[in-house]
Amino acid sequence: MTIPVLPSVSMPETLAFYGALGFEVTYQQTRPNVYAATRRGEVHLHFMGMKNLDPRQAYSTCLVIVPEVEHLHGTFAEGLRRAYGKLPTAGLPRISRMKKGQSRFTVVDVAGNSVVFIKRNAPDDYDEGAAGSHPDSHLGRALRTAARLRDFRNDDDAAARVLDVALARSEPAAPIERARALAARLEIAVALGEEARARALRAELDELPLSDEDRAELRAELDAVDALERSQR
Repeated sequence: MTIPVLPSVSMPETLAFYGALGFEVTYQQTRPNVYAATRRGEVHLHFMGMKNLDPRQAYSTCLVIVPEVEHLHGTFAEGLRRAYGKLPTAGLPRISRMKKGQSRFTVVDVAGNSVVFIKRNAPDDYDEGAAGSHPDSHLGRALRTAARLRDFRNDDDAAARVLDVALARSEPAAPIERARALAARLEIAVALGEEARARALRAELDELPLSDEDRAELRAELDAVDALERSQR
């Protein structure tokens, strides 16, 4: 067994956060060093006190391989919503998006540590050679880049800039491809609280000449946006 030891600026806040995710404290000490151990099923996370850490500059990361992720994400989201009054999707702490069929999501705790939960034996969501991968157009590449910025670096601002640049170009694209880029940017706008931008993006989406098949294909992505909007009310 390998157990990661992550930094904590405030152990009470760290333990409260992981408590909302269903972790139990199995050990805690304040002397000679601040230290705590937590557990949720077979997942063990330990924490050490580090007073001078700036959570905004933190880069500690660990990967947790689990049997499934969709139900787990829902459970975490429910716990965080109870603890914080709404689902934290930006700032610190936060939880990343979760779409149907996605194989991983990231939780960023109050100290800025990123804990990535990955479904065991799942294909890489970001494998450009995989079936269903985004096309190798400017919009397709922008979608892949934005997804990596959001899901690996938790940088919604950078992902938004990448998509804004791609959407502003006059390069020809199939309506469904532009719709996917608009839906991705809409999700970020909702997460960042950009209400005016979100309304404009949704209006453009509604005006695109999409077939019934295209709209059905896009439904899961728009459902994720709708769920995010409901969670923040």
